[in-house]
Amino acid sequence: MNILGFAGSNSPNSINKKLVSYALSLFEGHQSSIIDLNNYEVEIFRIDREIQGGIPNKILQIANLTSDADLLVISLAENNASYNAGFKNIYDWMSRIPNRQVFDGKPLLLMATSPGGRGGASVLEAAKERFPRDGAKILATFSLPLFDQNFNSELNRITDNKKNDELVQIVHQINLKNK
Repeated sequence: MNILGFAGSNSPNSINKKLVSYALSLFEGHQSSIIDLNNYEVEIFRIDREIQGGIPNKILQIANLTSDADLLVISLAENNASYNAGFKNIYDWMSRIPNRQVFDGKPLLLMATSPGGRGGASVLEAAKERFPRDGAKILATFSLPLFDQNFNSELNRITDNKKNDELVQIVHQINLKNK
């Protein structure tokens, strides 16, 4: 199985990217890669820009990476109870690619984390509602609240045993479905 992971964040020190990296490490025996959305940054979507210049090449590149994956692992940053602006811009551009849904019918492990106690609950709810309409097949969701207390960046692992076991079980179930 070819797994593509990324954080829905444009922070160079994204805690969501750290969570994705850890989640990918749990998928043993599969090929996985993680991309940084900062490498796909383009001008803010406007219809006149699309009409004038078409879909930017960086957006087509990330769409191709998504299409080539067998599974997507995405952890969304939450800004003001919604998507991070960097992710939302890429999402908006990808939604404009003709004859293609944003998530291209791919199965998806959808996650979020935050320094706060809600663990990105608002953005997760928004994505669970929206993403299936754009071709995502959400297999499971996972939220990690209080990132700084529940994740050790040096060890690249969740330190809260209950939350760690929850994510390990989710990955195990996805592996069973994809054998």
